[in-house]
Amino acid sequence: MPFVYGLEVIVQHLSGGALFPDPCAGSGMTAARCGAYAFIVWDIYLPGVLLALIVGAGLGLSGAALQGVFRNPLADPFLLGISSGGTLGAAILYVYHVGQGNADVYLPVFAFVGAVSTGLLILAVARGRYSSVETLLLTGVAIANFLSAVLSLVLLYNPTGSEQVTFWLLGGLGLADWTVVEIAFGATLALGTLLCLFGRELNLLQLGSDVAQSAGVDAARTRLQVILLASLVTAVAVAFTGIIGFVGLVSPHIVRRLSRSDYRVVLPGSAAIGALFLLGARDLSYLAFPGSVLPLGIFTAFAGVPFFLFLLFRQRRLVTMGGGT
Repeated sequence: MPFVYGLEVIVQHLSGGALFPDPCAGSGMTAARCGAYAFIVWDIYLPGVLLALIVGAGLGLSGAALQGVFRNPLADPFLLGISSGGTLGAAILYVYHVGQGNADVYLPVFAFVGAVSTGLLILAVARGRYSSVETLLLTGVAIANFLSAVLSLVLLYNPTGSEQVTFWLLGGLGLADWTVVEIAFGATLALGTLLCLFGRELNLLQLGSDVAQSAGVDAARTRLQVILLASLVTAVAVAFTGIIGFVGLVSPHIVRRLSRSDYRVVLPGSAAIGALFLLGARDLSYLAFPGSVLPLGIFTAFAGVPFFLFLLFRQRRLVTMGGGT
């Protein structure tokens, strides 16, 4: 069976050939066909699976952290316009042909720099005297719209780059290889571990800044650190996969439904759910359209948009029942 042979190929590589030195033994495959099959499993299929798990975990974790910081169940990693910055960086490469000969190297760099620059701009606002949660949210929305306008101008300058940018806007795993997996895994693991250490602080922030301050938590500093780490994790994801929405929105809510609202559980739980969510979207894209490579953002949107509308309706109903208008 192909599935069994695929497992044997993976075990063979992980063991350095000590186990299953000939994974296609008994299959009736020729040596050339066996080699091609092993290449597909190890160098094409497995990196894509691992990158989907890594990026999904990062987006889920970032979404949970931002929802905790802003105390807003509708927040997600793209709330602050970080994705728009990454998209603008990618558009500069495609439209102006900057380093396009080595796009596999320069594209993640440009997207990462664009995303991080946007995050740093938000942090500059957060350090100012008007650094309330509402100010940060409105600043993020304003920056996202401004960057979208700049992106439109860039594409009008050279419309031939719009097709690649559109594909980038919808997200995908086209850059997946072992080098990308290693970089994404190392960065996400390091940043995600630091982010998970803020579980107690985020729990106290849910009670209000004054309560957190009385418990020894510097609310402004904690907010700054969490936003920085969440921005970096999101930038890593954007750099290698483009824009994949709704993973960070949906994952924390699933964890709260299954477990509780303790952020010491919500943060790592959202990473696990996000990884499974994005991997499921990848598998669904292959099942629905075999032989085609479609952007993953399409499938996450099909699941995320109804969920978003449900949350929006639920929040409005709760406000109305509580006496709001």
